[in-house]
Amino acid sequence: MLFESSRVRLRKMTEEDTELYHKWRNDVDVMHSTNPSLDVYSMEATKEFVDHVILGAPAAKSYIMVEKGNEIPIGIVSLIGIDYKNRNAECIIDIGEKEYWGKGYGSEGLKLLLDYAFYEMNLHRVSLSVFSFNDRAIHLYTKIGFQQEGSSRQCLFRDGEWHDIIHMGLLQNEYFEKQKQNV
Repeated sequence: MLFESSRVRLRKMTEEDTELYHKWRNDVDVMHSTNPSLDVYSMEATKEFVDHVILGAPAAKSYIMVEKGNEIPIGIVSLIGIDYKNRNAECIIDIGEKEYWGKGYGSEGLKLLLDYAFYEMNLHRVSLSVFSFNDRAIHLYTKIGFQQEGSSRQCLFRDGEWHDIIHMGLLQNEYFEKQKQNV
């Protein structure tokens, strides 16, 4: 099935997920490696973000990652800034439930999203941005086939130091080739 792997199922994000997303969005540990601002958001601000940016944007598709064994929502994967004319988009992934970190769930969820992006939507290119200190994510993205395309030098101040934001991209034909190698 398109939106399922052995342990993860993707389901479309709905307005009912706002409270759960609010919990993840305000967890400093969760956002440390993905959100540049680390602000604390009010429920009203999160609701507005979900309504207008996640659910209300025609150029975005967001899915809740559900751990199939217990039917527990564990994170979110999204395609944003979808440019249908030029067949490209940016992807985002956050595992909100920390006990699922480092166990391959992010890899499964991201592969499901990329399968959808490249096989179903026929996108040509998917990009992402990652903080330079997020070694685990960089390793995952490289393993899937993303290539570093550049960086924004020292544009993130985190934990008393300046860090780069690395920009990575993956082309449809590269993804297909990588899938053949992994069979």
